[in-house]
Amino acid sequence: MMPGAVIIGAGPGIGRSVARRFAREGLRVAVVSRSGTTLDLVGVLAYKADSTDEAQLKAALDAAAAELGTPDAVVYNAALIRPDTPGEATVRAQLDAWAVNVVGALIAAAHVAPAMARRGSGSFLITGGMPEPKARYVSLSLGKAGVRTLVALLDQEYGPSGVHVAGVTVAGPVAPGTAFDPDDIAEHYWRLHTQPREQWEREVRYDGTGA
Repeated sequence: MMPGAVIIGAGPGIGRSVARRFAREGLRVAVVSRSGTTLDLVGVLAYKADSTDEAQLKAALDAAAAELGTPDAVVYNAALIRPDTPGEATVRAQLDAWAVNVVGALIAAAHVAPAMARRGSGSFLITGGMPEPKARYVSLSLGKAGVRTLVALLDQEYGPSGVHVAGVTVAGPVAPGTAFDPDDIAEHYWRLHTQPREQWEREVRYDGTGA
């Protein structure tokens, strides 16, 4: 089968740009989102799943694998971004955010990375953020800290078998035509995916300067 990539959490920002960037290199691309749309991208497969619904997420990943084979790259880009302060915290709100920001990525990796490891190659990339915690964004700060730890754990588990696990930490609000243009950010996902093993990075921090 041709090389394939799966983008989970494919919205109009980073998700669309990453899908377009990988497709430009000749990879078949599948996107998994709550809407199940193709983001108006020609030739892209679309699957509907909520990243917090384990059965839905696994079914979508299985359907994508049936079309693409074991993916060469999986990008977890789902996130729940909302302002919330310590004084506004509720158990339900924090659990809901954690489920999207961290647990969905863990479940996706546990489902697809073993097959990548058996093959001896592949990339599992997670969109991070909030390099410094902010009290106005409690759940997002906690979630992105969790993502950084998750990347390290997945790297320990699957890295020795040839799976490149890495995070792209985006340190600002994403918007076209700004310093945080999603097309510019997408270049780093492709760069991580194509890095030789001896040059693997576990985290790229994108601060709006192109670095």
